Amino acid sequence: MKVLELQTEQHNILYQNALDLLKKLIATQSFSKEEEQTALLIEDFFKQHQIPYQREQNNIWAFNKFYDESKPTILLNSHHDTVKPNKSYTLNPFEPIEKDGKLFGLGSNDAGGALVSLLATFVYFYDKENLNYNLVMTATAEEEISGVNGVESIYSKLGAIEFAIVGEPTEMHLAIAEKGLLVLDCLAKGTPSHAAHSNNDNALLNAVDDILWFRSYSFPKKSELLGEVKMTVTVIHAGEQHNVVPDKCQFTVDVRTTENYSNTEVYEIIQQHVKSEVTPRSLRLNSSSIPLEHPFVQAGIAYGRKTYGSPTSSDQAVIPCASLKMGPGLSTRSHSADEYIFLDEIKDGISIYINVLSKIL
Repeated sequence: MKVLELQTEQHNILYQNALDLLKKLIATQSFSKEEEQTALLIEDFFKQHQIPYQREQNNIWAFNKFYDESKPTILLNSHHDTVKPNKSYTLNPFEPIEKDGKLFGLGSNDAGGALVSLLATFVYFYDKENLNYNLVMTATAEEEISGVNGVESIYSKLGAIEFAIVGEPTEMHLAIAEKGLLVLDCLAKGTPSHAAHSNNDNALLNAVDDILWFRSYSFPKKSELLGEVKMTVTVIHAGEQHNVVPDKCQFTVDVRTTENYSNTEVYEIIQQHVKSEVTPRSLRLNSSSIPLEHPFVQAGIAYGRKTYGSPTSSDQAVIPCASLKMGPGLSTRSHSADEYIFLDEIKDGISIYINVLSKIL
């Protein structure tokens, strides 16, 4: 297949359509679970390009024109929900502002730039005949809260997926592994008493013993891409009066897992070492990866893309197939005040997606 070169008229049209959509998305509030209006904008985008689509709740998806069940399928996925803007914004988070080669606005970097770039890529390949793979494009909800009504809820409707490209800001490099997320609510119990009397069963101190274990324990298996399983105590609550020893202490642990352990395995190891009652909020957000030798990864490397392991979580955690994270923008800008993406990042992102996919399609 002929590769789409930079600065062609077709590329400029794809870029301009993507940019126009991104500006509309920024101007439309779409907090997690409140994505109804941005879903309508994405529906309109498909209608404008005469592409049939399906919608369930706030998830929208479409298949390439010459979909063939006998061929493997590539999933192109990104999300259109956002976090709420933090209080440090100096600009209107819902006003798309172009300045100094940047587009400012909530969700511009995470993950609006990736979403519209993938949509432009899908449009480019939509009516191409004789592809080696099918393509399915999904614009999904609730990613920022790992909600159950996002891509996970429609995955079974997409057919057999060989691998997925998840649009997130990676500077268009290949995040071929991603840490999983396990949030634990812990309860240390003790014996209540007056603070003036001796008490060797202080719930606070019992919690401290376990917290020190979380701080010092090292899981034996190390990942070449993701490093160690990381456990961080992030919340603690106990006591109400200065002169009363509390009977319980509650604390929360954020655990980032690697491909060497399932979340269930990590949870079981923790239970064996601490005295506190440990309750996982969910076990479903496991680490995810794609083999280095995968054809798309090798195509990306040949095109000058780097590979790495990502410490942040995404929809990869609930997509049960080989997957990688790739998109325009920079991860450290996500959730920041006055969020932005460079215009050239979007333009280049569309070109890189198309060129790398063209090597296998």
